[in-house]
Parts: sequence; C-alpha cells; structure tokens
Amino acid sequence: MRYDALIVGGGLAGLSAAVQLGRYNHRVLVVDSEDGRSSFCLRYHNLIGWTDGVSGPELRKAGRIQAEKAGVRFVKDKAVRALALDGEGFAVQGESGETYEGRRLLLATGVMDRLPPLEGLRPCLGISVYVCPDCDGYELTGRRAIVMGSGDAGASMARILAYWTEDLVYINHERKEVSAELRDKLGEKGIRIVDEPIAELDAEGDQLRGVRLAGGEWIEGGRAFVAFGGNEVRSQLAEQLGVKLHANRHIEADPRTKMTNVKHVWAAGDVLAHSEQASIAMGDGSQAAIWMHKSLVRREGSELLRPLRDVVEHVAGKG
Repeated sequence: MRYDALIVGGGLAGLSAAVQLGRYNHRVLVVDSEDGRSSFCLRYHNLIGWTDGVSGPELRKAGRIQAEKAGVRFVKDKAVRALALDGEGFAVQGESGETYEGRRLLLATGVMDRLPPLEGLRPCLGISVYVCPDCDGYELTGRRAIVMGSGDAGASMARILAYWTEDLVYINHERKEVSAELRDKLGEKGIRIVDEPIAELDAEGDQLRGVRLAGGEWIEGGRAFVAFGGNEVRSQLAEQLGVKLHANRHIEADPRTKMTNVKHVWAAGDVLAHSEQASIAMGDGSQAAIWMHKSLVRREGSELLRPLRDVVEHVAGKG
C-alpha cells in the first residue's frame, strides 16, 4: 500500500504532523523506532499549559492517541534506507525487512544526545539532569550545579550556564583538551574544572545529589547538565535521497514550508538546523503537514485524497 504521507519518526514533530495530516483525511503511516529524545526526557518545563512540566512519554502517548483517532497508522520499526520511486513517491525500508511507501515523505528523525554510560542517569533526565540550556538553564537559578562533559563542549556549556548560576563545577569526564581561552573564561567566573572521570552518580530515584569521582572525591550538586558533544544527527535517510545537509549534518529546508531541496521530501524537528525545542518541533511538524497537504490537493479532483465515502465511514466508525 502506498500512503499519501509517510512520516519517519514518532517524536513531537512527527506526531504533530501526523495529527494535522490525519485531520485532512489523508492516509498516513508513521514509522517510529521509539528510541528518540522524547522517549526518555521525563520533564519538559517550558511548554505552555503544563506549569509543573510534562514528560516526553506522556506527550507521545497523547499524540499517538490523537493521531489514531484521525485514522493515522503506526508501525514500530527502525528506518534504515530510503529511495525515490519511479513516477511519484518514496520507499523506506525498515530494519525488520518491511518496506513502506508514501507519495509524500516527512523526515522527523531527530537528534540523539551522546550520554555517558552512568548508572542512574536516565531516570534523572529532564528532572534533575538536563541537556538543553535554553529549555532548562532556569532550573539552576540559585542552585549549586555540575556540568558533566568532555573537553570544550562541556566547558562551553558551563560558560553558558553561568548566566543562571556561578556555583558550578565542570567535570571533564573524558579528560579531553579544554582550550586555554575557555579555561580562563571559567576561571574568571570562579568555575572549577575537574579533569577526572566520574565513577558513579549519587542519586535517589530521579533526584541527583552529587557525583563520586574515580579518585574517590564526592562533589555535591543537586542539578547537572550533560554536554559531551558529538550528538548524532539522524539525517542518514535524507543523505540517501540527496537532501542538502549543513556541515553539521542537520537538514536544510525552506523556512516557510519545511520542504527540502528534494521535491516532496519534508523535514521537521531537531533534525533541522535550529534551536532544539519541543515547542519548535511541534510547530515544524504542523507547518510541514500543511504544505504536504497543499501539494497533495494541488490538482482539483486529486486521487491522492481518500474517497469521500471512506472519510464518512471512518468518522461514523468513531461514534
């Protein structure tokens, strides 16, 4: 079966697009590996309407229910290959061996943070350990905090976070080189740099209390940021299709329509080159879906829309 719209990625961008396209009564399939950022972030703090925050899994569950009510189908699979079909459309091959086809393709494949393999880290993500200063730097206000990182990436994060607090310790876990300039900048702010690996986290459930270094020293810190650099930008499918990428491997797309340089291939969310925010990802998905819809109904009487009787039967079935 060839769907009107094929979405790769079921995070916040992909789900927002799915809801919008489903409400246009298009046939939509979402191929989701269920291992993206939103699957493990346990608290988004800066989304309007959730004054105490909301978890990624909670948002994903609600979005999927909403999309399924609009007729969207989901399949759990990891997309590993994409190619253009003769005539119109695209095929995506999954790790399972299945192939999925769509007349329009949206890549909402996201970014995966490089996290250290420290026991107890994941239960703290979004609650007492963070990755995005624009999202959660505020949580450090008036608090002692730790930056767990590597080389200049971690040092740069510490410098940014000094906007909210100067009671910081930067632990250069991988002991990569930190430039003299950054060492001087952190020194001016009284930020200690520790070039020693972390042996273990001291956490109770989702609440960090500090870390113990390989040499035995315990460092207090009820909040922490992770900044190791080298995050994986999941743009491999885009590259296979000839989509233009920035030097940092983020996808280039039209800022208005979100369509890439390859006709009928769109991109949305963190895989694009912009500030990686949940609210922006949602907006990207909706915006891309609107323009995907426009392309599908460009011709009057287009066969790309479901027959009206199918729409009526679908809506009646929900009652």
